[in-house]
Amino acid sequence: MSAILLFLTALTLGLYIVAGYPLLLGLQARLRPKPIHEKRQRKSVSVVIAVHNGEQFVADKLESILQLDYPPDLIETIVVSDGCTDRTTAIVKKFISNRLRLIELPRGGKCAALNAAISHAKNEILLLTDVRQRVAPDSLRLLVDCFSDPSVGVASGELKIRAGRDSGEASTGLYWRYESWIRTQLSRIDSMFGATGPLYAMRRELAVPLPADILLDDMYLPLSAFFKGYRLVQEPRAEALDYPTSRSVEFKRKVRTLGGNYQILLAYPALLGPRNRMWFHFMSYKFARLLLPWIFILLFVSSCFLTGVWRWLAIGSQALFYLLALIDPWVADGMMVKRLTAMARTVVAMLIATLWGLSVLFVPPKSLWKETKIEASHL
Repeated sequence: MSAILLFLTALTLGLYIVAGYPLLLGLQARLRPKPIHEKRQRKSVSVVIAVHNGEQFVADKLESILQLDYPPDLIETIVVSDGCTDRTTAIVKKFISNRLRLIELPRGGKCAALNAAISHAKNEILLLTDVRQRVAPDSLRLLVDCFSDPSVGVASGELKIRAGRDSGEASTGLYWRYESWIRTQLSRIDSMFGATGPLYAMRRELAVPLPADILLDDMYLPLSAFFKGYRLVQEPRAEALDYPTSRSVEFKRKVRTLGGNYQILLAYPALLGPRNRMWFHFMSYKFARLLLPWIFILLFVSSCFLTGVWRWLAIGSQALFYLLALIDPWVADGMMVKRLTAMARTVVAMLIATLWGLSVLFVPPKSLWKETKIEASHL
């Protein structure tokens, strides 16, 4: 009986985390939305870009900033060269004007670069954006409009992924759309627990210094506003366009992200207590995701102690799932089964990344930073 109870508990929790909670969240967002009271306004903005060896992207990025549909006299752009050893600095210098500044620093990591830029920022709103993604022209205007609602502390854009070249890149893009949908629903009911790193804005007075070794600045900074009572909202119409990435690149990024989540729990233990007004959603979403690999392990172990046909049905279905993930590299694109194998492989990779992310507690956090490499064919 105890094996059956453990199996059903693990199965129920797994289904709840993957599908049940998103459905419940979507229903709440539909029935009890908390609208953002937006109106057109103009605030001064400091655009912050921290970059290390981004020569492939930096010119295109700065061109997209110059093309923003926003009064140029209200924008200052601060680019921080974090120990760049390629042509990034030389390219940025071609754009320098009275509205664009370059800060050159020895290699110190993204957090040190952001701290330096924010300390020099003089405007009301910070727009933090990464070098790789091109920003849509109306994005800044849409994000700034969110701050007409005094409850909004952080407004996040939407990351759009270009169409993938193969099933691996397509599966990664599908996973990101799933995550983005959940964030949007959280924003509709009250607040997210972070921001979309490549494109988000926040009130300058809410920014706090970043610890040098923090992996998720796009959670650490926004949560400082959240615990001051502000909302972290999503503006889906404000877009940053990114390149698709392979599973191996996405795996490394996910290890860093999940390792960062463990750091965030240590940095903001109030997330687990009554000060977190979104406690139920945090536990059902962020915290539950960290438990998911252990739930899968419990599901398999408890299956081995079932009796009769139920044991073989439970073990067989899980074995089939892992087999699909295992054979995916040898299944050709275009085959009908490829959708199943690609998705199974993506899920298994995310489960392994969650476990691997625990290494942040035992190794220097910066060791989890890996350069995101884009295939030359995508550029």
